[in-house]
Amino acid sequence: QVQLVESGGGLVQAGGSLRLSCAASGRTDYRYAMGWFRQAPGKEREFVAAISWNGGSTNLADSVKGRFIISRDNAKNTVYLQMNSLKPEDTAVYYCAADRTYYSGSYLARANNYAYWGQGTQVTVSS
Repeated sequence: QVQLVESGGGLVQAGGSLRLSCAASGRTDYRYAMGWFRQAPGKEREFVAAISWNGGSTNLADSVKGRFIISRDNAKNTVYLQMNSLKPEDTAVYYCAADRTYYSGSYLARANNYAYWGQGTQVTVSS
């Protein structure tokens, strides 16, 4: 069992940057693949970014490639999402997710493959 807590959301103007953090606690002796998903009002939850258990593989949604970076610090049990050149369409609640898996790539882009979820953090980008 692992608990996830997101932080770093807020209000930012278009073109600005934010860095989201997701801190894991509990059974952190296991290694987890981590993902970020987002959900805008009236829309389905969508994949944003994911990183494999050892950080050796990352993947990003096409909509954020070149603007967002996912990274992790296993010593701190934390995964980060650096968001640059933010757009109003990035406005959403951002959720961190974790799963005890060695899979990477497209497997980590599917929300159903994650066992653990945080409560979410709001990101609002004004135009």
